[in-house]
Amino acid sequence: MDTAIRTHGLTRRFGELTAVDHVDLAIPRARIYGFLGPNGSGKSTTIRMLCGLLTPSDGEAWVLGQRVPGEAEALKRKIGYMTQRFSLYEDLGVRENLEFIAKIYCLPRARRRGRVAELLESYALNELAGQRAGTLSGGQKQRLALAAATLHEPELLFLDEPTSAVDPQTRRDFWDTLFALVEQGTTILVSTHYMDEAERCHALAILDHGRVAADGSPRDLEANIGATVVEIEDDRDLSPARAALVGHAGVMSITQLGIRLRVLIDPRVEDPVGLLGGLLRGRGIQVRLHPSQPSLEDVFVAATQPDRRSGQ
Repeated sequence: MDTAIRTHGLTRRFGELTAVDHVDLAIPRARIYGFLGPNGSGKSTTIRMLCGLLTPSDGEAWVLGQRVPGEAEALKRKIGYMTQRFSLYEDLGVRENLEFIAKIYCLPRARRRGRVAELLESYALNELAGQRAGTLSGGQKQRLALAAATLHEPELLFLDEPTSAVDPQTRRDFWDTLFALVEQGTTILVSTHYMDEAERCHALAILDHGRVAADGSPRDLEANIGATVVEIEDDRDLSPARAALVGHAGVMSITQLGIRLRVLIDPRVEDPVGLLGGLLRGRGIQVRLHPSQPSLEDVFVAATQPDRRSGQ
C-alpha cells in the first residue's frame, strides 16, 4: 500500500460541539505529514481517532490497512504515539522507562536489551540512563519520549505538538531525527502550530474549526494561496498607513513586521499595489510598496478567513 492513512468524512462531535468536521485525508507512506492549526482546530482529536483512542461520530478511517476503531487492537503494535505533555514515569530512571515500555510491547528479552541500548546511544541518553525522568530538561524529556515511542520500531508515528516546550536548537535537532526515521521507512504525522515546523513537512493540512481549510505541499500551498501579498515599508510610524487600510474592501489582513506592513489582498483585485498606493496617497501618506512572495503564514491567514470558513 502506498497510503498510510486514508479517511473519508471523518467526524467527531462532543455534544453540540463538532470538533472534527468531515475530514478527508490521503497520507502516503514514508513521509512527514503535518497538521497546522491553532488550539481547538481539531488536530489532537483527529490524531486520537486515527490511533483508535476515540470513536468517530461519523465517517471512515483506515490506518496501515486497518480500519479504525474496529481493528485498533491489531494496529497498536504498528504505531507509536508521542503526546504533547511528557507522559512517561517521572519517578523511574531513563533506562527503567525504556525497559518498562519494551515489556509492554512484549519484546523478547534479548531483543529488549539490545533495543534499549541502541536507543540510549542514538538519542544521546547513555549518560542519563540512571537519572530519574522527572529531573530531565525539556529537551532531554523530548528525546526520551521519542525513544519510547519508537522503541518497537513502528511503521507509523503520531506526534502531537512534540516541540512546544523546547528551544529552537533542540527543535532543529529533533526534526533531523524525524527525517532519519523517514529514511528508514517510517511515516510520521505531526501536529504543530509553528509555521517553521510546518514548512519542514512533505505535505500538510491546515485545520480550522475542525475542517481542512487547505492541504498540499508547502510550496503548492504558497503557489495557490488565493491572495496577493503586498509589503509596505516606512522607517517612520506605520500606524497611519495601517489605519487607512483597515476595513477597506479587498484588504484581507494586515500584519506588521518591524518597519514593514504585510498586506493580503483579495486575488480579484487586478492592481493591488496600485490600489494600496492610491488609498495611501489620498491620505497624504508616502511609503514604499512592492509585491512579495507568500509565506506559509500568509497561506494560513488566507485559508482561515471567516468568509472562506462559511463557504461564501
